[in-house]
Amino acid sequence: MLDFIPHPLMLPVGLAVGVLIAAPVGPVNVMCIQRAIERGVAAGIFAGLGAVLGDGLIALLAALGVGQISSAITLYRDVIQLVGGLVLAGFGVMLARSRPKLVMVETGQSEWSSVRDHIWDVPKTFLLTITNPGAVLGLIAIFGGVSSFVEVTSTVQALWLVAFIVAGSILWWVFLSTMVGRIRHRVTEARLGQINAAAGLVLILFGATLVGEIALKSLWRAFMSGMLG
Repeated sequence: MLDFIPHPLMLPVGLAVGVLIAAPVGPVNVMCIQRAIERGVAAGIFAGLGAVLGDGLIALLAALGVGQISSAITLYRDVIQLVGGLVLAGFGVMLARSRPKLVMVETGQSEWSSVRDHIWDVPKTFLLTITNPGAVLGLIAIFGGVSSFVEVTSTVQALWLVAFIVAGSILWWVFLSTMVGRIRHRVTEARLGQINAAAGLVLILFGATLVGEIALKSLWRAFMSGMLG
């Protein structure tokens, strides 16, 4: 029975790790902020939910076998990074070209009343999360270190740690979306157009950086092969 009781440090450590992996400024944070400004708090949370699911899946895989998963990601890192870069750039182009439209909630209605308007952001941010090999390997490394620190000795204990990490990540996205939602009433559609263009450009730059790194690696390898050949 004691195996089903989480280690006392798991809750604070898991929550802290969940916040730390979600908080750094990256493409998902950019999309979450843009969605929260355009459509409200619920839209921002749904955008972050995709990242939560991605982080949760990675942490779960790490719990089942850190070494094997890490090796597989390292082996296919270039392919994953290329796909992730192209997806990021594609989302960035779509966002930059989108027509800005602030969605205001009518009196008596809730932002959560039309979930179908937000649900498609979940697979987008999930895809962005799992196709970032650097973030994936970083999370696996963090999970491995934390699991040693809090003495994870069984699969059940590892699953508890995964659950607390996911909870911490959720807390961050709720906090971020709520903070942005409080100031969205000050944003005009003209300003939203500028935000969309800027957010789209940031996503394109993220994607171009990932693809560019792959291109430079390939050129360097070709150069070294020619030198050694």
